[in-house]
Amino acid sequence: MKGAGFVATFPLLGLSVLGALAQTPPPNIGLFESNGDVGEVLHSGSVVHDAAKNTYTLTGGGENIGSTADAFQFVWKKVSGDVSLAADISFPETGGDPHKRAVLIIRQNLDADSPYAGVALHGNGLTALQGRNEEGGPTHEIQSNTSGPQRVRLQKIGPYFYMYVSASGDTPRFAGGSIRVQLREPFYVGIGVCAHDKDAVETAVFSKIELVSAAPSPRQPSLYSTLETVTVSSADRRIVRVFSGRVEAPNWTPDGAALFFNGNGRLQKIAVEGGDVQLIDTDFATRLNSDHGISPDGTMLAISDQSQGERQSLIYTVPIEGGTPTRITKESPSYGHGWSPDGKTLAFAGDRNGNLDIYSIPAGGGDETRLTTAAGLDDAPEYSPDGQYIYFNSERTGSMQIWRMRPDGSGQEQITSDEYNNWFPHLSPDGQRMVFLTYQPDVGGHPENKDVMLRIMTFDNKRVNTLTTLFGGQGTINGRSWSPDGQHLAFVSYQLIP
Repeated sequence: MKGAGFVATFPLLGLSVLGALAQTPPPNIGLFESNGDVGEVLHSGSVVHDAAKNTYTLTGGGENIGSTADAFQFVWKKVSGDVSLAADISFPETGGDPHKRAVLIIRQNLDADSPYAGVALHGNGLTALQGRNEEGGPTHEIQSNTSGPQRVRLQKIGPYFYMYVSASGDTPRFAGGSIRVQLREPFYVGIGVCAHDKDAVETAVFSKIELVSAAPSPRQPSLYSTLETVTVSSADRRIVRVFSGRVEAPNWTPDGAALFFNGNGRLQKIAVEGGDVQLIDTDFATRLNSDHGISPDGTMLAISDQSQGERQSLIYTVPIEGGTPTRITKESPSYGHGWSPDGKTLAFAGDRNGNLDIYSIPAGGGDETRLTTAAGLDDAPEYSPDGQYIYFNSERTGSMQIWRMRPDGSGQEQITSDEYNNWFPHLSPDGQRMVFLTYQPDVGGHPENKDVMLRIMTFDNKRVNTLTTLFGGQGTINGRSWSPDGQHLAFVSYQLIP
């Protein structure tokens, strides 16, 4: 099916109802232009629009909205520009596949394998922002930590798509995370239903639909931080919690139950499943940065704080439950990154006489040992799980790449070599893989608020794959962030929302 339709144009005057600005649509489908089945569907779908009740009742089959191709009933309108689509959604029947889904969706075209982004409400209450960023590519999702919301909203701002949810049907709140999908104008925006069972037919009711255009705002956007986890095998993401403002650098606790992170100069802790945040008492150390880590036995924290003296970063250790910090480094600035597997040594980046190099120091304090001397910046050291190597990033060859060396500084060798700038290497617990943060070639340093990638190298074949793309950078994975079982990673993405 290749619906022609028209392209709605609307002035950039804040928010304006698309239906009011376009020509009057056919009365049987209200705001929308047409409908039909996308993909291979055994049982044709339908839509009934009740103008008096402002409801759209969709019935449809289809096996899935996801993977590399979709099959579902779609009610759509062709538009251009930044848009927002919101609706109350319900399933009249409680049975069927638990992953039947009702969606708010924006697609490049009506082909089954079209690039798209959408918010999907599943029959079991799971709600996710999902998308496919290239024709025939895989679908990835970001799962909300709110189950079964009454009202949802999908917002497009440039190439980024955002999810909003409300449990009670009032104004939806930002649910966290974002997906980047580059769509050409015009594109298709609408609502859909999928049975998630090719032999079944399911019904979903959409009400109080709002379809508006969103012009650029003259005001400064608000910054949000989304603490997330990602499953390495599928690249699907799950939201732990959304924060107003900036938080950074999650560390996974050795028992797999919680995450440490920093925000507003303090160290904080939250359960992996989300919930309340616990503030860790670090006494006088109240200007912590993102360079911190947990000892191998899970009893101590290494923190980097710049609240004392000349306000340059110093490394301290503190009991994991909190307490008075013990100073480790004599010189500053020093930025702590890695514990040796036996817990006896800390590896850190130190700026001495204007040159940032890698150093080691006994975990109980003492004299520091310089491990790198190359011109240019060396940063972010981390021990391999077997203690045989320290991995770090270095710009000694002209771009930032991942390197490694023996714990005494010998045998320095380059691990990555490509056109990108690669930062913050973190090895999986079994030592077989390495995740790192990748910037575009023209980005120097490790700034915040950039389009970045989390990439994984598998050591046995040296293959590098992109795990996920996001808006992030500084703070995303500064600290070691693998789960103890090696199946998940924790990170922070950032959102600038008008």
